[in-house]
Amino acid sequence: MHTQPNPSVLNIALVGEGEFCREMLQKKTFEFEELEMQAHIKAVAAKNPDAEELLLARQLGLTTVLDYHELFQPQYKINIMILLTPDFDLYKDILRTKPPHLRLVSYPAFKLVHKAIGHHEEELKRQSREFKMILDGIDDFIIVLTPDMEITEVNESFLKRMGYAREEVIGKKCHEVFQKINRICDAEVLCPLKEVIRNKRPSQRLMTRIDREGGLRHIEVTIYPVWEADGKILKFVEISRDVTERIEEEEAITQRLEKMVEKRTRQLKETQGKLIQQDKMASLGKLSASVVHEINNPIAGVLNLNLLMKRILAEGDLGPESIGNFKKYLTLMETETRRVSRIISNLLGFSRQSNMELSRFDLDQLIEKTLLLNENLLRIGHVAVEKKIAPDLPKMVGSPDLLQQVVINMISNAVEAMQPKGGTLHISAGLLENGTILLQFKDTGIGVPVENRSRLFEPFFTTKKKGKGVGLGLSVVYGIVKEHGGRIDVESEEGQGTVFRIELPVEALAEKLEQ
Repeated sequence: MHTQPNPSVLNIALVGEGEFCREMLQKKTFEFEELEMQAHIKAVAAKNPDAEELLLARQLGLTTVLDYHELFQPQYKINIMILLTPDFDLYKDILRTKPPHLRLVSYPAFKLVHKAIGHHEEELKRQSREFKMILDGIDDFIIVLTPDMEITEVNESFLKRMGYAREEVIGKKCHEVFQKINRICDAEVLCPLKEVIRNKRPSQRLMTRIDREGGLRHIEVTIYPVWEADGKILKFVEISRDVTERIEEEEAITQRLEKMVEKRTRQLKETQGKLIQQDKMASLGKLSASVVHEINNPIAGVLNLNLLMKRILAEGDLGPESIGNFKKYLTLMETETRRVSRIISNLLGFSRQSNMELSRFDLDQLIEKTLLLNENLLRIGHVAVEKKIAPDLPKMVGSPDLLQQVVINMISNAVEAMQPKGGTLHISAGLLENGTILLQFKDTGIGVPVENRSRLFEPFFTTKKKGKGVGLGLSVVYGIVKEHGGRIDVESEEGQGTVFRIELPVEALAEKLEQ
């Protein structure tokens, strides 16, 4: 395995006092990356024992002497001696007395190099100022971090928006500043730095961070790795954006939309309730007209029996035969009266205001009760009913009142579709494998034209003559079925009749019933 050699080290001694000496002492160490070399200032020689430069050198832990000849000794290991004074005699003396291995940099040569270095440093400082101005002019946060998660640089936008002073963040760990904790973030905080190290590519995510005052900020963070030549990560550059205002605005908009949707949903339910009641009143009008005939027959029978009994009483013939007839007549009167009572009770029950009052009920019984209510309508329309309900049909959870209206509308539509000749209405119900009841209404009527099928469930769409309906029936049916978590579809061919298929989940509303 190839390893990089350690860079060579040169030890420098400075001879002389003044500004040049102080500048050199401030640098102390020089690196030459291309030559893989480091140079360290190890000693300073000056004639004045009270010279400021000697005091500074001692504070830095350097060797200080009054006679530069001492530095020629091998124990100091000086490789280069730099002359910081224009004294030519001094230069000649050093050149004459130095050991052969010691290299001497004359004052003119030093000034030339110093000028070049100074110019280069000024250029670097200028570029650094420009770079800092650019960074501080960027509205996004820019943060530079080490692989040890230490913050080494931030721009002004970060300091201003997060409320920090520069000295409060430089040199601190990112988790100390962003999360206010003294340990590396645990699994609950998804650290993008760890993600960059793991995936070896930039990472972007939305994070929550804490500002100086403890306020929660939403930050959109993107981390870019900076690579060394050997493939190791040298730095992380984070470019992030404070999106707190945007997030809060989105949350406020979402809350407003939710309130609007809630209000609109409430309005739609109220409108649907009005439509259902309006449709019910229309159905009630039809039922009332047919029920009048249905009630008239038993009432006429009761009246005739009553007149017959009065005539027998008037004749005074109350033999055993007459008493037997009386009993038979009373039984018939009771039967007919109960029939009238049952019809009126069903009609009154249907006329009540319908609400989504849930219960567990028998769909077969509901269909039977609704057929009884429509018995005269079916007879007048010359419509026979064939009912086939599966014996194992379970009780379902729903609103019996609303679903009775569905059945009434299906029967009414079927009767009208089979006029004037009449026909047969097939009603069937069975349980599907998915726990859904399939309820079907199949008539032998005229069918629905192709161009009208897609509009059957639209409110106020009707093909009936004026005065025969306003087109609410099937749209109300559609709404009720959907409210029960079900679905309805239709198949029809002109001249071949129509089939309405209604699927009603047995337990879809069970949770609401328990509540």
